[in-house]
Amino acid sequence: MTKFAGQSIGRRAVLAAAAWSGAAPAAAQSRFPNRAVSIVVPIPAGGGTDYAARLIAPPMGTLLGQPVVVENRPGGNDVVGLMHVARSQPDGHTLLMGYCGTMAGRAAIGGTGGVSTTDDFVPIGQVSDTPQLFVVHPSLPVNNLQELVAYAKANPGKISYASAGNGSMHHLGTELLKSRTGMDMLHVPYRGTGETIGDLIAGRVQFYMNSPPPLVSLVRDGKVRALCVSSNERHPGLPDVPSLTENGLRDLPLNVWFALYAPKAVPADVRQKLTETLEQALSDEGLRKRAFEAGSLVRYAGPDEVARRLRSEIAGWKDTAQAANIRAD
Repeated sequence: MTKFAGQSIGRRAVLAAAAWSGAAPAAAQSRFPNRAVSIVVPIPAGGGTDYAARLIAPPMGTLLGQPVVVENRPGGNDVVGLMHVARSQPDGHTLLMGYCGTMAGRAAIGGTGGVSTTDDFVPIGQVSDTPQLFVVHPSLPVNNLQELVAYAKANPGKISYASAGNGSMHHLGTELLKSRTGMDMLHVPYRGTGETIGDLIAGRVQFYMNSPPPLVSLVRDGKVRALCVSSNERHPGLPDVPSLTENGLRDLPLNVWFALYAPKAVPADVRQKLTETLEQALSDEGLRKRAFEAGSLVRYAGPDEVARRLRSEIAGWKDTAQAANIRAD
């Protein structure tokens, strides 16, 4: 009886040890984060996508208890950065700051290579949603959008506008503006905001639309002239800049929005933790004030809402791209 009991106890001990040895790695893997988290920006530093990533990185790092670093991986019209995140280990340590012009605009024209912005990523949450600012070089004799339209019609093809490449929000948005107003302007694609702004200040391109953060200081310094914002109401952070409605237009779907994404196969609990962390970070009044002063409007939206918006905008921009004969680079 004693021998049997001893064998039973021994067997239970072995089974328990085996169970523990199998559970330990799983428990270790479930701890998140266990190292620095990277937010990949598939666009060069200095633009709105980079700004959005750097806005949330410090507070998310504090909340997660690990550093959150911003990693710029430009190239291939954003495909390099997209592919890097899509192919990364789906453990939540590598994330993507997605710009609507990349995630919806380029996707609409098939410009994201072998990466699907809807199938290879899952949303964590929206960071901001901001009207675009329409600006011109000061040499152009126009002070508002209505004057720009009149000047462009009187001088067809003489005004050039900048974008971050085919399918970017600047490109699709300006083409939509052209179709609504009858303007004739020449498209000049660039690789990033920094390069674009340099040529805009120099007058080599005359018109540009973008989210306010890269442009607000240029407007204040008189290096570019603000014509209007792309919304029906004035931007609360730019009260002196007229709205779209004040310029005779309305309801152009040109807001620039940024959202945080993870690789598709990220575990549900990790995704939930990231979503809760992002929402908490964006609720900080200091962060919201800093963004507001830069011209960006922090507006959190949950993963499901982001997913619905992305699908809707891809469909809408496909129509614009087809009408303007826009194809991937």
